[in-house]
This record gives sequence, structure tokens and C-alpha cells, in this order.
Amino acid sequence: MTPPLPTRDTLPDKLLERDHWVGWRKQTRGGDETKVPVSVNGGYASATDAATWTTFDDALAYARGGAADGVGFVFSTDDPYVGVDLDKCRTRRTGETEAWATEIIDQLASYTEISPSGTGYHIIVRGSLPPGGNRTGDLELYEDSRFFTMTGDHVDETPTTVADRADELTALHGAYFETQHTQGGTHPQTTDSATQKSSAVDTPGNDLTDEDVVERASTAANGPKFSRLWKGDTSAYDSHSEADMALCSILAFWTGGDEAQIDRLLRDSGLYRRKWDEVHFADGSTYGAKTIERSVSRTSDFYDPSQWSTAVGRSTSHTDTTNGRPDHQTAHDPTSTTPTERTTPPSSRDTDYLDRLAELQRHLESVLAENERLQAELETERERRRELEAAAAAVDKTDESGRGWSLFGWFRR
Repeated sequence: MTPPLPTRDTLPDKLLERDHWVGWRKQTRGGDETKVPVSVNGGYASATDAATWTTFDDALAYARGGAADGVGFVFSTDDPYVGVDLDKCRTRRTGETEAWATEIIDQLASYTEISPSGTGYHIIVRGSLPPGGNRTGDLELYEDSRFFTMTGDHVDETPTTVADRADELTALHGAYFETQHTQGGTHPQTTDSATQKSSAVDTPGNDLTDEDVVERASTAANGPKFSRLWKGDTSAYDSHSEADMALCSILAFWTGGDEAQIDRLLRDSGLYRRKWDEVHFADGSTYGAKTIERSVSRTSDFYDPSQWSTAVGRSTSHTDTTNGRPDHQTAHDPTSTTPTERTTPPSSRDTDYLDRLAELQRHLESVLAENERLQAELETERERRRELEAAAAAVDKTDESGRGWSLFGWFRR
């Protein structure tokens, strides 16, 4: 069931003022129903391409004309908004809400609406996300490169405006990462320890120059990943913040955990933005400082130029759970040695193999992206064919009843 379309008087004025609106349409992909953004100019919209967005009024008119099932608001780095998505927490028939979701709604106290499914909520606040992940269980946080399907089905007990909730958002995020992951729960719980600082770690550092770090990181087994991040490409991540953490984690390995050098390098990268120097935490820490601190504290191995990759601490194969840990220790990576392994430079055969592997990886990513695009086009064409067949069947029925004749049906026969 498609929910009613929102109107201007059901949405916050500040959102209506921005040209961040798209249409959305239901599609079935891989057996699951999903909602894809569509442009009023035809075709698909992109949450990272402002040229495919429009005004609320134009998006609403497009949906009212039947070309879309609803309208959506796009979050980007150019706006101060964060979307909080609470899923599978509300009973559609009775409106009964699970305690964890009610706690978050009360804590954020900002514009809240019921989601299109009727089984969740969307909350929009002003603020920004601390570095790290943005999803767990039935909770997701969006800051940029995503869109909300908007219903205008406002929750009566919440404000009708978007409130500034930077501190509350930081507390929620801190509870999710610093408490919920260690407890193994499904939903974040607010707690006094939500904003506690990460414990400091001793790091070895090394004598690599900034140029050396970039060169070696670019030619390692995960070099393509580093190069994309270095150029400012965030497409592989759910948010810019996750991309920041990923690049800092790679730099933490190559710099030996030198926080000053990591900061200097990120400022030279394509990911740098003004948010890096903004104070985001009660202890006065900036967003950038906290990102570096967390990336270093979560890195267990550091690069030692004297032994290629002699590990400081334990030497392990990484599981890249945050998309940010340096996945340099692979069987074919010449820098993935341990104290008992070879410390000689890689052979030309190793280098050729890694170059070929990187080339195949880039080709695979290109093929997968093209396949997704073609699948979307195929689904659209199937929908158009179903509509044409339904129209043809209606015309043929008139022809067969003797009440008229069908030129379209005559051609089909």
C-alpha cells in the first residue's frame, strides 16, 4: 500500500526551502521490494548528484501525476541535517512503539514522522555525525549521500520543526559505538558513558615523509582503495564520515600511528572539508582529532620500514569490519611480512601479479556497477511492457464483445 503524499503544511519549512527533493518509486530487486529515487526530468535520481534534485513543489507534482510513488528529501554535505531511521519498531494497526525507539524519539525531540511502511519512524535533526559507522540492527543514521522517503505523517507528540540536537546526536552515536557493540545488543541504549573518550595507545611512529607514505600506500595491495579515498571518492561508503575513518585507518598503519602526520596528510587529501576542524565533543575535541584518535586506537599493527612490515604488538589478518582497517596483510602483499617472514623487497613477478590483481578488481567493480544499472533499466522496461499489455487487453476485450473494434488488437492478430 502506497502512503498518501505529503503536503506543504505537514513538513518543516526549512526542508521545503531547499531544492533537495526527488521522487521515489517502488521496485523489486532480487526478490525484495526497495524504493529508488527518480528525477522529475526522467530516469533515476542520484543522492550524490544535485542536478537530479528539484524543489518540493515540482517533486510533489511529479508524484501526483503518477510518475512516482512519493517524494523524498536528499541529505548532503551542503545542509546541516541528519536523518535518523528507526525501523521495525511500530505496530501498524495500533501504533504501539517499542521502548528503545520511544527513548530515541524523546531524546532527540525534533520533527518525527511515520515511515511509508507504517512500521517505523523518520527523525530529522540539525547536527553532524561523529566519525565511524552509522547503522546497527534497526537503527540507521544518514548525514549525506542518502535520501528519506517523506510522508508528512507527523507524530503529534514531537515538534513540527527541525531542532538543533548536536549534543543529543553525539550521545546517541556514542552509545551505539562505545556501548552497544561491546554489549552485543541490537538497539543502542543511552548511557552516561556515551561520550567517554577512547583510551590512549602508545604508537611507534616512523621516519617516512608524507610523500613516502602516499607512495607506499598507493602501491600496496589495497592501493586502489587508498587512491580512491585520497582523491576524495566516498562512493564505497555510506557516509563521508566513514570514508574519513577508512583513510585515517590506512594512514595510521603507514605513519606508525603519528597523529600529527595523519592530520597533515588528510588535509592534503580530497576528503578534507571544513567539518574537520569543527568542535563536536563536550571535551573540546574537533571532529578531525577524534577521527584520528579512534583510527589509531583501533589499529593493532604498524608499518616498520626497517623490516618492511614487522608488526608492533600482535600480527593478525584483518577483518575489515569498518571499511577502514588497512587490509594490507594478504597472502600476496609484499608488505605483509611478520618478524619471521622475508624482509627482502618484492620481486618483479610479485609486482606484476599485484598490478594485474588491481586491474581485475577495478574491472570487476565496473562490471558490477554496469550490471546494477542494466538491472534497473530492465525492471523499468518490464513495468512499461506490463502497462502496455494491460492497455492492449482492455482494447481487445472491447473488440471481442462486439461493441467496437481494436486497431491495436487487429495489428496484434
